[in-house]
Amino acid sequence: MISKWFDLRNRAISRRKSGISIGQIERELGIPRSTLSGWFKNTHLTEFQKKKLYLNSKKGLVLARKRAVMWHNRQRQLRIRKAQEEAIQTLSKIDVNNKSVLELALAMLYLGEGSKSNLTSMGNTNPLILRFFIRSIEILFGVSKASIMCDLHLRSNQSAKEAIKYWSRELGLSKTKFIVMKDKRVAKSKTFAHYKGVCNVRFGRIAIQRRIVHLAEEFSKIAIARSVSSVGRASA
Repeated sequence: MISKWFDLRNRAISRRKSGISIGQIERELGIPRSTLSGWFKNTHLTEFQKKKLYLNSKKGLVLARKRAVMWHNRQRQLRIRKAQEEAIQTLSKIDVNNKSVLELALAMLYLGEGSKSNLTSMGNTNPLILRFFIRSIEILFGVSKASIMCDLHLRSNQSAKEAIKYWSRELGLSKTKFIVMKDKRVAKSKTFAHYKGVCNVRFGRIAIQRRIVHLAEEFSKIAIARSVSSVGRASA
């Protein structure tokens, strides 16, 4: 029985000899791979044709990888956009001008990132977190920037001058507020340009630390108790 694709046989073989992969011929002509494999079984390729087929295969693989990266990047951007939209939707339900809300946000951040020693301080590599910390203590407790000091922890191959300039600009503090501490060990790995060290913002009012740490701990206990209670009611 003659295959319904028989009229395309010569064209398919010609495409194969020109260095086109079976997969591409299958897509172009709509012929099943099993049929193509049978046709190509006795098709002998010259060394030149084999080399061309190999090069085309490599090009196809590179192109496929590029397309895969582009697809994953698009999907990532969609996920990021969705997360941003959900965050904005949640914020629309919160009174961000309420000082109690601000203090709770500060307390939870401090519980995770702040120092629990005899000093109210917070260190981070992210200027946004430290800007929030500084602005929150200004609004809630009247802490002035004049009472704030910053310790910069840098790698041995980083410029102290450039780091101070960067953090001074990002935090809106005078350059005189920064003390540089360098790791004496020689950096074994490359220091990337985006890494500006760890900045530790500190001031001496320990009472503020006690207040916000206790606030965060008590809120956590209440939230846990309520969630456990909710789960119990749902399963009853």
